[in-house]
Amino acid sequence: MTRAENNQTGQTLEQLLALGTQQLAEAGIESPRREARLLLTYALGLTPEQMLSRSPRDLVPEQPFLAYLARRAAREPMAFITGSKGFWTLDLAVSPATLVPRGDSETLLSCLLDYCPETQSPKAMLDLGTGTGCLLLAALAEYPHSWGIGVDINPDAAVLAQGNARRCGLADRALFMAGVWDNALEGQRFDVVLSNPPYIPTADLAELMPEVRLHEPLAALDGGDDGMAAYRVLCARMPHVLAQDGVAIFEIGIGQGEDLRAVAAEAGLEVLEIRSDFGDVPRAAVLRVCREMSA
Repeated sequence: MTRAENNQTGQTLEQLLALGTQQLAEAGIESPRREARLLLTYALGLTPEQMLSRSPRDLVPEQPFLAYLARRAAREPMAFITGSKGFWTLDLAVSPATLVPRGDSETLLSCLLDYCPETQSPKAMLDLGTGTGCLLLAALAEYPHSWGIGVDINPDAAVLAQGNARRCGLADRALFMAGVWDNALEGQRFDVVLSNPPYIPTADLAELMPEVRLHEPLAALDGGDDGMAAYRVLCARMPHVLAQDGVAIFEIGIGQGEDLRAVAAEAGLEVLEIRSDFGDVPRAAVLRVCREMSA
C-alpha cells in the first residue's frame, strides 16, 4: 500500500486525471494532462513505472491529490510542490528561498566540460549566487578531485545548498556560505567561477510567468534597470578572483551577449564564447582575463 492509499475509496484514476486536466487547463498550464498525471503519481507515492501499470478504473483516494492540484492551479511551481528538481545528473531539494533549477542552465556545464576537459585534475571552483547549489554540485560530480565554494546572499539558500551537498554525497568537497558575491573570500583564487546572476531588467519582472513572478525570489531575478548590474560587479571582480588560465562561465539573458562583451572588455576580460541552449537562445558566456592583464 502506498503512502496515500488506505481502505477508503475515492474516484478512479481516470476521473481524477480528467478533473486535474480540466482545472490545470483552465488555469493556463501548458500540457495540463501531463502535469495532472505527474501530480497524481506523486500524490499516490508511485513511480512513473508503477503509475503506468495501474488500471484507469482503479479507485484511489482523492487526497492529497486535490490539495496538490489546487496549489498547481494557483501556478505554484511543480518543484515546490514535490520539493525536488532534477538538474544535470542530480536530484536536488528546492524551496522558495531559491530559483528552481532549469535545464537552460545546464549549458554552463557543457561549456565547463569543453573548456576544462581534464576532469581528473583537481580544480578550485566558485559558484556566485549559488541558489540550490546546482551549478557547483553538478560540476563537482563531473570533477571528482575538485572542491568548491558556493555563495548566496540569502542564508536560507546557503543552508539549502549545503543540504543538497549532503544529499548528493558531495559535502566533503563543497562548502556553502551566505555573503555578498566574493567579499568574504578576499585573496582566494579559483580555476573556475560559475554564476547564474540576476539578469532580468527590473521593468520586465511584471511580465514573467506567474510561477516565477509569484513564487520564486525576485531578488534572484532582478538585474537592475538594464539587467546588467550583477555582471558589472562580477566582471570587475574576475581579475582578482580567477587563477591564471582560469575561466568564468556566466548565464546570460536573451539579447545580453553584446552588452556583456562590452562590460567584460571594460573590466579587462575577453569573451571566449557565447553558447546557445537547446532552445537556440544564447545562454552561457565563457570569459577569461585578457592575456596582457594576466602576464
